[in-house]
Amino acid sequence: MTINIPDFLKNTVSLLVLFATLNGCHSVSNKKSNEKNAGTDTLSKKDTASCCTSNMPSRFGETAENQTGTSAISQNKASLDNMVYIPGGTFTMGGDSVWGRADEFPRHPVKVSAFYMDKHEVTNADFRAFVKATGYITTAERKPDWEELKKQLPPGTPRPPDSVLVAASLVFSPPKYPVSLDNAAQWWSWVPGSNWLHPEGLKSTIDGKDNYPVVQVSWEDAQAYAQWAGKRLPTEAEWEFAARSGKNNVIYPWGNQPIDQGNVKANSWQGHFPDKNSAKDNYSRAAPVMSFAANDFGLYDMAGNVWEWCSDWYRSDYYQQCVQHHIVENPQGPAEPLDIDEPTVPKRVTRGGSFLCTDQYCSGFRVSARMKTSWDTSLEHTGFRCVVSAR
Repeated sequence: MTINIPDFLKNTVSLLVLFATLNGCHSVSNKKSNEKNAGTDTLSKKDTASCCTSNMPSRFGETAENQTGTSAISQNKASLDNMVYIPGGTFTMGGDSVWGRADEFPRHPVKVSAFYMDKHEVTNADFRAFVKATGYITTAERKPDWEELKKQLPPGTPRPPDSVLVAASLVFSPPKYPVSLDNAAQWWSWVPGSNWLHPEGLKSTIDGKDNYPVVQVSWEDAQAYAQWAGKRLPTEAEWEFAARSGKNNVIYPWGNQPIDQGNVKANSWQGHFPDKNSAKDNYSRAAPVMSFAANDFGLYDMAGNVWEWCSDWYRSDYYQQCVQHHIVENPQGPAEPLDIDEPTVPKRVTRGGSFLCTDQYCSGFRVSARMKTSWDTSLEHTGFRCVVSAR
């Protein structure tokens, strides 16, 4: 059974806070004022602090146990197979176009050391090997702990029924007609039984999809895999440098040509978001890895397909901190998270955009686009890749 937003709120007012953040998702169309997209909202840059995965709700509380839950996982020696050497260098990090949101500024110089990066996202086959070796249970497969959950809710919030406190994750459910873009609850649903093995719910499967990116994995899950593989998640700076192929003044991994011009460049949304996807790229949801051309570093899917977790905490003002404190070399992200829209919910950075991204909405496939997602949330359009520091 899909728990849709209206029924959930009607029956369980106590968990309103978990879904209220979905209502903060907005269009980020910053085209010239004389350009209009029928049926969509347009906002100025300063109004676009939230976006398609920016304000997804958290299901669990931030606990020491969860933060250190990977300590029992043994670490293997990293294999550099299917990894690309990234030479490192200095680049200008941050927004390169009028599409840039406030948290992508100010632009600032950053130097990253050499590293190796997975040439594509971690696949279902990769993640299956990890689970088989460790017995790991992902966030989406665990029943929510009410004692932890209520820490994020107003004092005195009553305990919801057990029928609501079930293992679940967020699944894209396109509406049947055009809707306003200011309420993502119209196209996202908590679906019981959805997890990395069943990305769209119990009736879905990853059978025959070994070479698809694993999704429905939280930051904690990605971190656990990386530790087991002897690798780590990339910093936000490493990710952007790699997506740019070390270049300045580029908007996308392929250069500056808009995504909807010329050949199909990435798995993204084509058509009217979120109700009609023409699937011009042949995919209405995630695509197999390496389905589109690599960037100049030889990395695939650095735009579109699935969002990718980075190691950094998210702060909207982090770039300002970097400039103020002259943080230039190998930045590791802020010491503490802060999302001014939801200051009580700790979030991590995701990068790269997904099959849901479009210029009508989030333009997340830009190399500088930053997203914020609660570290314990699993989504159908979010995965990851790993890196290894070069010695």
